[in-house]
Amino acid sequence: MSDRLLTAATVYGLTPGRLVASIAAFVAIAGVVIGGLALARPSGRGRQAVMALSAGLVAMVTGGIVVALAKGGPGAGYGIVGGYVALVIGLLAALLGWLALGRARRAV
Repeated sequence: MSDRLLTAATVYGLTPGRLVASIAAFVAIAGVVIGGLALARPSGRGRQAVMALSAGLVAMVTGGIVVALAKGGPGAGYGIVGGYVALVIGLLAALLGWLALGRARRAV
């Protein structure tokens, strides 16, 4: 067999999978920032808590879809690394939003 067939194909550049995963990761980061602000401020930040929770859930679902549809590993161009990043940071955003929502409801 040729050595060319045994090496993994590395795709450079922005592919659709990487783009979707990157957008999901940025949504997750925005959710973490909003959730952190909602927790740091006094009560009455229910809207920010809901936004952080929603952003985290959207990022986790999108990252999960990217990971589930990926046909290759890291470097193949399917965005699997970004999908995992979106899953982890999205979980953090959802947790921060949930905590801030609980604090906002107790203050009412």
